[in-house]
Amino acid sequence: MAEVRVPGDVLVHLRRARDHLDRNFTSGVDLDEAARVARLSKFHFHRLFRSTYGVTPAAYLSQRRIERAHDLLRTSNLTVTEVCVAVGFSSLGSFVTRFREVTGETPGAFQRRWATTGAPRIPGCFVFMWGIAETARPDTASEEKRSDEPRP
Repeated sequence: MAEVRVPGDVLVHLRRARDHLDRNFTSGVDLDEAARVARLSKFHFHRLFRSTYGVTPAAYLSQRRIERAHDLLRTSNLTVTEVCVAVGFSSLGSFVTRFREVTGETPGAFQRRWATTGAPRIPGCFVFMWGIAETARPDTASEEKRSDEPRP
């Protein structure tokens, strides 16, 4: 694939969309929504995102979900299914497959390996309360006025 040169002003929009993916990785963010946040057509956004970050928006979102799953499996007492749902996967099978592709082991094996360290585990009810508090908090970053955005 030929390298695409991305102008600096477009990078601001790509970063905004990537930040949106980071904040909303547990919800069903799709390509249309991310492109809308970046203020680009979805095809142009997909091409520029891949060129800039080296992965497609869907792969980036999947990476973020797997990273969060690592944290939850290591530190909480949630089941693999609860972790799957908590990080935004809709299918346990796709979660296990993707997790194995990234780590080389199943989520259950990963969790068992970390359970032997003897570190205290966070109760799942606290994890879910924290998650609910995070989604209930207003998104202040999107409400901030930026100098590069046109004012109404």
